[in-house]
Amino acid sequence: MATVHDDGLPKHHEATQSEKLVITASSLGTVFEWYDFYLYGLLAVIITAQFFSGVNETTGFILALGAFAAGFAVRPFGALVFGRIGDLVGRKNTFLVTMGLMGLSTFVVGLLPSYASIGVAAPILLVLMRIIQGLALGGEYGGAATYVAEHAPNNKRGLYTSFIQTTATLGLFAALLVVIGTRTLVGEEAFKEWGWRIPFLVSIILLGVSMWIRMQLAESPVFLKMKEEGKTSKAPLTEAFGQWKNAKWVLVALLGAVAGQAVVWYTGQFYALFFLEKMLLVDGATTNILIAIALALATPFFVFFGWLSDRIGRKPIILFGCALAALTYFPAFHMLSQAANPALARAEAASPVTIVTHDADCSVQFDPIGRNKFDSKSCDIAKSFLAKNAISYNNVEAPAGSIAMVKIGDQSFTAPDPSQVTGEARAAAIKSFQGEIKGALQAAGYPAKADLDQMNKPMVVAVLFYLVLLVTMVYGPIAAMLVELFPSRIRYTSMSLPYHIGNGWFGGFLPTIAFAMVAATGNIYYGLWYPIVIAALTVVVGLIFLPETFRRNIDD
Repeated sequence: MATVHDDGLPKHHEATQSEKLVITASSLGTVFEWYDFYLYGLLAVIITAQFFSGVNETTGFILALGAFAAGFAVRPFGALVFGRIGDLVGRKNTFLVTMGLMGLSTFVVGLLPSYASIGVAAPILLVLMRIIQGLALGGEYGGAATYVAEHAPNNKRGLYTSFIQTTATLGLFAALLVVIGTRTLVGEEAFKEWGWRIPFLVSIILLGVSMWIRMQLAESPVFLKMKEEGKTSKAPLTEAFGQWKNAKWVLVALLGAVAGQAVVWYTGQFYALFFLEKMLLVDGATTNILIAIALALATPFFVFFGWLSDRIGRKPIILFGCALAALTYFPAFHMLSQAANPALARAEAASPVTIVTHDADCSVQFDPIGRNKFDSKSCDIAKSFLAKNAISYNNVEAPAGSIAMVKIGDQSFTAPDPSQVTGEARAAAIKSFQGEIKGALQAAGYPAKADLDQMNKPMVVAVLFYLVLLVTMVYGPIAAMLVELFPSRIRYTSMSLPYHIGNGWFGGFLPTIAFAMVAATGNIYYGLWYPIVIAALTVVVGLIFLPETFRRNIDD
């Protein structure tokens, strides 16, 4: 037990570094890591064209999101590797290593040849760089959060660690600003061709700055105290996960807090971005600007909810944010559609699109190998065209063997029957069918892209702000809560794993899963069921099993 002053703070709080330096240095370094990590997400549409051009457009986008998710998939393994090192040799040196890996792999992405240049080797190299980034980030977050929390007074831990919680959003914000600036400077055509590389290459400068900042820091006082007293763990993985008394809290932290936090985070800050660009047909530059404004308005609330959690507790804020998300996502995204692309919303209401077909005859509109042209079944011909053009549709079951029919309002169009036409005749029939559908969609008021003059930009920003506000509720207090759940000797390891399984798997795979759900059903809102179910699960598990931690002393 640490001895204390009269003011109730541990004596080790007299560390030679000021609290401001600890928070600033830890946060800035983490901002740069998130900048590197999220550049890819912002440029997913362009990366689809650069690295996955060998497959159809819908599959290419889902594969690009899959490569985005690959960085998340390995984060728990990074947490295990670097969490163990952090508990064995110290917090500071561990996150210096993770930062170097992150910065260099991001820089290399900016140098990679495209699919057109080297074929399938291009996406393989891209995924490899994403994996290195994911491993590095798996070790970074736990180190930074633990380091700051172990410097904080017991009554300000939520406030201090909330600055670390802003770093993911600030990193995304920084990436947005660089992307917007580069797009403006070189022009949209040049940006799509080669300018997208610039934000990746710039990261080498940020790497140098952030490494220098981090090297000014000393080791965590809690870790130094454990080392002096010989209390550091000799086998942090075994202690953290091999003993039920600790492993059960890892499970509770994951299902009762982090899983819900993760899906709220990625829905509010990434799914919303992809939804605007891919489903609502808003151009990339405008999407980036609108998201950036919402992030700028909402970011201070990370600190507010961190501060509030020091007063009323972590648990009620996190679970209330998850509950709000589960209850309001459907109306919020409908409002987003009506504000961002009112012409599309009007067309969908006045002339809904329906596919009448025997569902068992249809393929899932996703082909990871890229060889399916979706032209061997009438159902696939209809669905692939609508999916490619981001048209939401309803499914009506027809008898087995029926030829698929597309209804747009009161008009009906029968898809070509591939069993009756082959070769050039099939291609011509498909082209003719697609032309008829396209003409009918235009006549019904379906826009080819969002009209910026019709867009209600203040309402779009308001909805995006609300979605990010939910993010700040669930994310602001969670670092402090995770630090407080686990003993100091295995803290880095114990908190890192549930955090990165939650954010790496439940959250990181969200865009891929949600868009695959949309492609499979044709309903642009159907993907929201994924975050809604996970958030609701977290509310239930958290209410029953998650303890309140905000008054705990973490120095033991």
